[in-house]
This record gives sequence, C-alpha cells and structure tokens, in this order.
Amino acid sequence: PTVGILNIGSEELKGNDAVRGAANLLRSTKLPIRFHGFIEGNDITEGTVDVVVTDGFSGNIALKTAEGTAKLYSSFLREAFQSSLLAKLGYLLARPALTKVKLRTDPRRYNGAMFLGLNGIAVKSHGGTDALGFANAVGVAIDLVTHGFNDRIKEEFARLKAGEEPSAQAVAG
Repeated sequence: PTVGILNIGSEELKGNDAVRGAANLLRSTKLPIRFHGFIEGNDITEGTVDVVVTDGFSGNIALKTAEGTAKLYSSFLREAFQSSLLAKLGYLLARPALTKVKLRTDPRRYNGAMFLGLNGIAVKSHGGTDALGFANAVGVAIDLVTHGFNDRIKEEFARLKAGEEPSAQAVAG
C-alpha cells in the first residue's frame, strides 16, 4: 500500500519534529509499503494514498471536518429539494441514487478504529454513534480477534527486529 503522513504541506521541511521524524522512519522501513511522503487534507478524499498516518489530534480534526462538511452539504441538498415543486419532483427521481450515496457515506457502517501498540484488542467507536455504529465497532473487534491480528503484528515486529523480510501473509494484508 501507499502510505502518507498528514501534514500542513507536502514539502519536506514542513511539520513539527514528530511528523518529520515519523517520515524519516517510514522512508527507511523494511515494511512492505511505498512511502509517498507528506499529504495534505485534500489528499485524503482524493485517494492520493491508501493509508493516511496521523496523530490522534490532527486525525480527529480532519475526521470531524469531513463529517461536518458532509452534514452541511446534506442540509444544502435537503433545502434545495424542498425549494419548489419542480425540485421536489427532481428529488423523487433522484431518490434511489441519493439513497446509495447516503448508505456509502454513512459513518456508522465504518465505525470502529483499532488502537495499535496495545497487548489486547481495543477499538475506538465514535461517541456520537447509535446501536448500528456500536455493533459495527464490535464487529471490527471480533474480526481482529478472529484473524489473530495482535499475534500477526507481534510476529511481524519480531521479523523486522531480526532483519528478516516480512512474511507473505503480511505483504498480502
């Protein structure tokens, strides 16, 4: 996968010491990744990289900004479709497509982010979610346990420390 670090600019001199240090580590890693370098907020939705690395503070800001923007556009669409009889008719025609977009962008369906660096499974759920979101977060935790995620991470770190190449399973994901 391609990996990028969220930063205030794509130039190598930008960012704080921790961000630049993380970039140096990823540039020299033996992990089976392609390190892209620094990315900016717009790169997240453009798909510039497969994996965005960020600290919790910046990542939370980026996530909540994206969520807020989605809610803003949803309210704009709702107002526009209620603005006239013709707009209401347009909504009836567009409703199946809008329902697909709503399902695809529903954060409850993707709820549950894993914390790494722990000796157990810990999944963070969005505090504002409902039963569906919590159920999906529990599903993420179940998948991590079922597939031996922590043991695989420990094995791969041991390989890296020993200077070995990553296993085929790690490369395949």
